[in-house]
Amino acid sequence: MPRRLLLVALAAALVAGVAFETSTGDADLAAGRRPARAERAERAERLSRVPGRRPPAPPSLLRDAAEGPARMPVGEESSAPAPPVIPPPPVEAPAAPSPASLVDPGVVPVAADDPAGLAEQIRTAEQAIRAPDPSPEELAYYGHLQQVAYRALTDRPEWDEAVAGALPEDLRPVMAANVAAGRELARPHARPQTKLPAWRIVEPAPAGELRAYYEEGEEVYGVPWEYLAAVNLTETRMGRIRGLSSAGAQGPMQFIPSTWATYGSGDINDPHDAILAAARYLAANGGGSGNLANALYRYNPVSWYVKAVTAYAEQMVADERAYLGYHAWQVYYATSLGDVLLPVGYEATERRDVTPADIAR
Repeated sequence: MPRRLLLVALAAALVAGVAFETSTGDADLAAGRRPARAERAERAERLSRVPGRRPPAPPSLLRDAAEGPARMPVGEESSAPAPPVIPPPPVEAPAAPSPASLVDPGVVPVAADDPAGLAEQIRTAEQAIRAPDPSPEELAYYGHLQQVAYRALTDRPEWDEAVAGALPEDLRPVMAANVAAGRELARPHARPQTKLPAWRIVEPAPAGELRAYYEEGEEVYGVPWEYLAAVNLTETRMGRIRGLSSAGAQGPMQFIPSTWATYGSGDINDPHDAILAAARYLAANGGGSGNLANALYRYNPVSWYVKAVTAYAEQMVADERAYLGYHAWQVYYATSLGDVLLPVGYEATERRDVTPADIAR
């Protein structure tokens, strides 16, 4: 074929191809189908997307889509370009309030009545106490919740396995130590009291102030501060109880007058003076050189006392924040009708019969 004729044929073929594609697109539009080029472009754009990362449509577009497509006059096409889809600025969802932020310190916590509930209370309390920078209100509430949960479990040894199994592994030994201490302290109260004590319940000194006194006792006499705190906790709930023991002991560290005369200095009811006197006494009986079991036995010569104080002290040795929970423990008195909470402000100059109204307090 002559060269001129070849060029003419090629030009004709090219025009025919363009016409075919154009007519195909027109036919597609007439039949309600998308042109092939639009489909290819859409497919390429779709394949380039990252799954799950498509920006949400603006609310107005979502509303229009819900109302159905906009109708256009038959035979007319819009020449205006489609408006760009601009995703709305990201909106940060408000953080869910933590359990600690929902605390009402005026509410007295009540122990759960099943193992799963007790495990949840213990987990919540222990984690809140160990959280960074809890507020005083949070520490007061969660320390109290921790206490009532452990007291309830103390009376139900058959729940131990179920509660431990529902706790995180790191909290199981914490639970075991606190419950064991509670059971040791319950030994002398196998027969609950029928009368309430002649005590006055006061606010303790702040946790930081008391800890400074314990640490001073450790620095001067070598008795670990955690053991001084554990004695203070066991004897009077960190100084909340003002009153005489059955043996005539008094003050936040419960000294009898004859022992105070030898080891005390200053005011037997002053937390600083009493804590230093306790450190002096424990050191004189081996506590300053590591023989803490002997020192505690001399402080109160019964094995259950030594075991309980040691259990509490070792929890603070393992994690010093345990002290913050213990500082919030309240005064409960075991009676024949049940545990009675003796709140700050309780005062009785003589023993009296416990009544159902005391339980419902």
